[in-house]
Amino acid sequence: MRRYALSPSIGVKGDHLSDAISGRKIMADTDFNDNIFTQAEFFESTRGSEFVAEETFRSESHDEISEAMTAEGSTEAEGHPVYVYDDNAIQQLPWNEHIRRRPGMYIGKLGDGSHSDDGIYVLMKEVIDNSIDEFNMGVGKRIDITVTDDGYVTVRDYGRGIPLGKVKEVASEINTGGKFDDKYFKKSVGLNGVGLKAVNALSTECEVRSVRDGQMVRVDFERGNLVSKGDPTPTKEPNGTMVRFRPDNSLFRGYAFNREFVETMVNNYTYLNAGLQIYFNGKRYLSRNGLLDLLRENLTSEPLYPIIHLKGDDIEVVLTHTDQYGEEYYSFVNGQHTTQGGTHLTAFREHVSRTIKEFSGKGYEFSDIRNGIVAAVSVRIQEPVFESQTKTKLGSKEIAPGSPVTVNKFIGDFIKKELDDYLHKNTDTAEAMLRKIAESEKDRKAMAGVTKLAREKAKKVSLHNRKLRDCRVHYNDQLKANAKEDLRDQTAIFITEGLSASGTITKVRDADTQAVFSLRGKPLNSYGEKKEIVYRNDEFNLLQAALNIEDGIEGLRYNKVIIATDADVDGMHIRLLILTFFLMFFPDLVKKGHVYILQTPLFRVRDKNAIRRSSKKRKVSAPEQKDTYYCYSEEERLAAIERFGVNAEITRFKGLGEINADEFAEFIGPDIRLDPVDIRRDDLPDKLMEFYMGKNTMDRQNFIIDNLVIEEEPEL
Repeated sequence: MRRYALSPSIGVKGDHLSDAISGRKIMADTDFNDNIFTQAEFFESTRGSEFVAEETFRSESHDEISEAMTAEGSTEAEGHPVYVYDDNAIQQLPWNEHIRRRPGMYIGKLGDGSHSDDGIYVLMKEVIDNSIDEFNMGVGKRIDITVTDDGYVTVRDYGRGIPLGKVKEVASEINTGGKFDDKYFKKSVGLNGVGLKAVNALSTECEVRSVRDGQMVRVDFERGNLVSKGDPTPTKEPNGTMVRFRPDNSLFRGYAFNREFVETMVNNYTYLNAGLQIYFNGKRYLSRNGLLDLLRENLTSEPLYPIIHLKGDDIEVVLTHTDQYGEEYYSFVNGQHTTQGGTHLTAFREHVSRTIKEFSGKGYEFSDIRNGIVAAVSVRIQEPVFESQTKTKLGSKEIAPGSPVTVNKFIGDFIKKELDDYLHKNTDTAEAMLRKIAESEKDRKAMAGVTKLAREKAKKVSLHNRKLRDCRVHYNDQLKANAKEDLRDQTAIFITEGLSASGTITKVRDADTQAVFSLRGKPLNSYGEKKEIVYRNDEFNLLQAALNIEDGIEGLRYNKVIIATDADVDGMHIRLLILTFFLMFFPDLVKKGHVYILQTPLFRVRDKNAIRRSSKKRKVSAPEQKDTYYCYSEEERLAAIERFGVNAEITRFKGLGEINADEFAEFIGPDIRLDPVDIRRDDLPDKLMEFYMGKNTMDRQNFIIDNLVIEEEPEL
């Protein structure tokens, strides 16, 4: 076991301590003696504490602690209870209680609906997936979805319906379902008999109805507990299944469904299931061209040649090139959006590159071939194996259990024949593609020397990069077998302006999952620049290295890239410069939903009497007697002032560095407010960047003049 020695009196400055807590070595000026901590003890003792220079640390010796914990009849050691590990320590939880205690195993994260991967959308998807499986079996060409303002979700399909004698079991008995083999559902998404049970357990109310041949059975649950089970009754409704549920607000605190996220989900389902009609809150969604419609909808730059659309048995592919940097992919398995790719996407990237290289007859590198590519691939395989219950990454090696045909060979054979034939038949498309590849090769060779020097420089400073205060867990880490909790999705990096804001965040961040990168003033305007600028500019190069996105976002070290700038004109400008940098050179980082804007309060309004109450240690427990309000808008400020009246004390926060560290901890904790940065084709990102960041100075000046609002100060 690694142990850290600390002297009884160590002068530890904030930065040095931050480095120590982040897993870096303790600075050389630290004295060591025989007083020792285990690594776990040290980290635990420092977690969430506030440190100042010349703070004193003390520890008991290891032998003393051991003696205290093993003493006969002892129940406490150093103030901590000691529990005996015996038969009583073993618990067996009911199925629904296990899901409620460990929801991350089943739906990923909880969330409040402000992010597209929050748990409430996973619950909805689990129900819709069952309806999609019915459609894939040739029944039920329509699905009705309703989401109400009070959080109820209803999904009604017109498939075969759950067998009436097993409605309760399918909804409430774990590992129960009809998809454990391919007899009744071929190439389905649902496999483990878990999805609907998770929906049931994590909802305050869940109603399941099944209609088959003029008979209906209804079963009702609350948090997975059976409330009522009806007998089959006659009905005139068409066959199918209806699931109505309301996510539990005690788990998904303050949740609300974002209609745009639901619409995106619905559109993806229609793109992958041509001919399927989905009605969402009465509006019909239908796709006739499959993945071709998906790519047209998601392209944010004009394609350099017509989109290539290839379709075969159990596989569909679309691809084109644009002038943007990097690669952009959409991958699907049996209708499931695999946001993290998997074996099918790896095979697709490899064989597209290999086929184009062989067609060209030149020694192009794969990175040049794929630079600027935008593509989508959808495959259907039997009994797919995903790497988690959320089904975001495919792990299957074969296209079917026991099949000699691998996923790699299946996709490779299709691409090699169909794409090669297409390029030979469509010479104009082939020429445009090869021109793009040749340009990418030329750009790469032109900056080869710069890239090498920049990488060497980044490598030298990576051991102690003062711009980066790293965290212990990273998004691209392999999950350890003994890990109590998967924290990778919680990882975030704050990009701040200046040392003041960086210092404030560093003091109160969660060192396990939150990193901080400090900018020096305003970064360079990168619009219209070649990628060479990324390597010539120290800050851009170090930021790229910190994120680990030089070769694409597959190695991204933080799930959330949070731009944390001041709420003033300069802060807005810096925010725009950073976004320009990402959109120019790493657009997939934005399109995949990794970039956010940190919301911080503009005002603090508090009761003047709060200070006096605090000094007298009076307890104020009633919610209506809250002393302090942090206001993110003018409306919230006015409401707070009205509440306190003449006793209102108003503080304007101009910069992040002005906010007290203790207060700031609340703003980046569990209740953090983040605005996701989303970009779509309708947003015309190229034109937006050209207008705001290009050299059309007079156009911008005229726009400002035409839209300038002058506010006159009221007469006193």
